[in-house]
Amino acid sequence: MILTISTAVPGLRPPPCRDLATTSCVRATGEQLGVLYLALYLTALGTGGLKSSVSGFGSDQFDESDRTERKQMTRFFNWFFFFISIGSLLAVTVLVYIQDNVGRKWGYSICAAAILSGLAVFLAGTTRYRYKKLVGSPLTQIAAVFTAAFRKRNLQQPSDPSLLHDIDDYDVNEEGARKNKAKQRLALTNQFQFLNRAAIIERRSPAPAKKLSRWQLSSVADVEEVKMVIRMLPIWATTIMFWTVYAQMTTFSVSQATTMDRHIGPSFQIPAGSLTVFFVGSILLTVPVYDRLLLPLLHRLTGNPQGLSPLRRIGVGLSLSILAMVSAALTELKRLRSANSAKSLSVFWLIPQFFFVGSGEAFAYIGQLDFFLRECPKGMKTMSTGLFLSTLSLGFFVSSALVSIVHTVRGVSGDGAWLTDDLNKGRLYNFYWLLAVLSGINLVLFLVSAKWYVYRDNSMETEEDDEVVCHA
Repeated sequence: MILTISTAVPGLRPPPCRDLATTSCVRATGEQLGVLYLALYLTALGTGGLKSSVSGFGSDQFDESDRTERKQMTRFFNWFFFFISIGSLLAVTVLVYIQDNVGRKWGYSICAAAILSGLAVFLAGTTRYRYKKLVGSPLTQIAAVFTAAFRKRNLQQPSDPSLLHDIDDYDVNEEGARKNKAKQRLALTNQFQFLNRAAIIERRSPAPAKKLSRWQLSSVADVEEVKMVIRMLPIWATTIMFWTVYAQMTTFSVSQATTMDRHIGPSFQIPAGSLTVFFVGSILLTVPVYDRLLLPLLHRLTGNPQGLSPLRRIGVGLSLSILAMVSAALTELKRLRSANSAKSLSVFWLIPQFFFVGSGEAFAYIGQLDFFLRECPKGMKTMSTGLFLSTLSLGFFVSSALVSIVHTVRGVSGDGAWLTDDLNKGRLYNFYWLLAVLSGINLVLFLVSAKWYVYRDNSMETEEDDEVVCHA
């Protein structure tokens, strides 16, 4: 709304530049910039709160202990991402056209109206939503478990796990009735055994176990939840590379498009930035094809109602990112050869790399979202979603770091330079080959991590067997 007002009210923006070639533009005043930055920071703040919470809150509406609702939650992730992609498609087509040809105030006002409508619909369901009981800060729990384990680092772990401190399955309310706790008992695992010391009840402790703080004594449930987070970290780390490849679609791939033939017919020319339409289009194609065609087929073949487990979907996404970089390198070689001829290469040669990354995102994004929300402990869904979203931003940081390293090693100009301002004088294809190799190494590390990972309660591993038994 602030962006709409700032573009509609003349005093909140500098006057338009009439002739860039001969007249210097009037600079924005401090007050005008202040209004702009206020709008941008509010957008960032709102987006951060929305993205880290909406998917977790959506998954809370499904009971994972119910087989039917568990299948519905998988479809929720698919269509949740599908409609996000529709929004992206409208942004790079309809809204861009309106802002360029009608006016920015109309583009921003449409966005404001859409957000207000969405907020009204969201609030209308307030009485129908399921709300999970809050269990406190996950960061505090993680720090408390590590602190308690470190304090008891010299103690011997008991051979009988029942001697460790644990929670009751139920609380007793004021009327004496039992009610479910926010946390539930979890079986003690053998991984990261040093953390088990946090649940050791010290014999010399002056206070009963129930009166000790969590920094002195943690329950087995708390310890196992922290272990869940630790087990997810290798998967988290090996998915960053996909978003590094993704970053090339909005940078170097667009730069490639500016040097290619973008004409459709004698007069219309595709804007280089609008090529992301092919990228978003591949996402919109992949999600329904998987949900309506591939999922039933994979269900019949494997007996798994999800078709592919979250880790397998991520693996498919990582594999497609490798194909995208191979395709991009081959296309760049072909583009360079055509640059020396009279006829430029058609921009449609870039479609395969956009398609592979777009389809890969459909698998990787939904797989990551499903994995981080299903496998995280109770009460940690927002933090787990934030962990997933951090892979997107870190992917762009890694991309920037690789570009800086290549500039340092190969230079920014000359015969040996890979990345130059003039793509016809550089060797961008080598950078794509580098990303393909790094993505291949990353895929191997991901497969090792996925093989090592143990699903929470083995639900994903046993679901297929359960389904086969049911059919039998």
